[in-house]
Amino acid sequence: MRTFVIIWLGQMVSTIGSFMTVFALTIWVWQKTGSATDLTLVTFFSQLPRIFVTPVAGIIVDRFNRRNLMLLGDWIALFCTGAIALLYFSEQLQIWHLYVAVAIYGCFGQIQMLAYSTSISMLVSKKNYTRAESMVASVGYGSAIIAPALAGSLYTIIGLRGILLIDLLTFTAAIGTLLGVVIPQPPDHSSPEENIWQKLTFGFRYISTKPSLVAMVIAFSLFALPSDIGKALYTPMILARSGGDAQVLGTVTTAAGLGGILGAVLLSFWGGFKRRIHGMLLGFIGTGFFKIILGLGQTPLVWIGAHFAASLPIPLFYSSSNAIWYSKVPPALQGRVLAADQMIGLVITAFSALIAGPLVDRFFEPTMRSGGGLAAIFAPIFGTGSGAGIALLYSFTALCTMLVGLGGYAFRTLRDVEILLKDHEM
Repeated sequence: MRTFVIIWLGQMVSTIGSFMTVFALTIWVWQKTGSATDLTLVTFFSQLPRIFVTPVAGIIVDRFNRRNLMLLGDWIALFCTGAIALLYFSEQLQIWHLYVAVAIYGCFGQIQMLAYSTSISMLVSKKNYTRAESMVASVGYGSAIIAPALAGSLYTIIGLRGILLIDLLTFTAAIGTLLGVVIPQPPDHSSPEENIWQKLTFGFRYISTKPSLVAMVIAFSLFALPSDIGKALYTPMILARSGGDAQVLGTVTTAAGLGGILGAVLLSFWGGFKRRIHGMLLGFIGTGFFKIILGLGQTPLVWIGAHFAASLPIPLFYSSSNAIWYSKVPPALQGRVLAADQMIGLVITAFSALIAGPLVDRFFEPTMRSGGGLAAIFAPIFGTGSGAGIALLYSFTALCTMLVGLGGYAFRTLRDVEILLKDHEM
């Protein structure tokens, strides 16, 4: 557990810097264009290359040193951030530069993320899988507390230039901690007789032989599609509803971070449900319910409370789901199997980001203005001002995520996944 904690601390510092940059660049793009499509395209281009690299990443992670792969990801991230900084300092930064930078990092970042996630089962015991995953979740949510608060206040003082410099400095923590640890590598169980197609599809074929894992993939996919559309719409919704106020966005995002890290801390002490599937499905229900309230809200106070509450169950469902995968899939196969599962998720995320912006800009926002087709029905609930159409679509996606959690209990193959599928033997 000690090695895991050292890596975790380095990732926490680096992630805070990266979150600050993402926050500042979001404000920069919105101020430059005021377009939800431009914002969601950043997500799309960050996810698109991951789809194609993920099957190869699974093979790489199962065969090569995982620590070195994580280091490679950090160095590439440092290069991409440095390139953005140089372009901005020379007053040449354009939005399409961001698309290129996130696409490049997406390729190597996916390998890094897969190497990190598959290392957990080699660094902690089975009983601590959920706790370790909750600590991983707390990195993102801890950063979401600190980064928006810092970036929101510093943006008006030091601007994007200063925030980029801070981000570059934080990479030393991630790289330094990785240089000082050793991550055990599982034996290579790949068959030399397999052709390249068999290697690339191994994870999918493995999952297809386990009906309960298929059920896990289907359930999370049905949850992820509306959830990722809502995630892509969150920032433009708050900015549109608040008149582009960076401080309001920072405060609401910080509240979400507080909820997430509190959920992760509570989970690390509690350890989660004995039947982890309950943590996944109840987490879906809880976060969906409070995101409906977030979409319905029209004031910062409601947004803050709703996003805090919506983020509390997120570590629970992610940690519970991942713990099931770590317990059921042997460590030597996790790179390829988790890559297959993640590839499906990446396709959904990229598709969600691609359609979310146009849906809002071309349909929901125009039809929710005064006199629009949807305004006649939903204006009493969402109003007709800027962001009303985004809020309507956001609330609908949140309702869908809640229904997935409720519906999951109707299927025994999913509900009893931990009974029907035995744990692997170390």
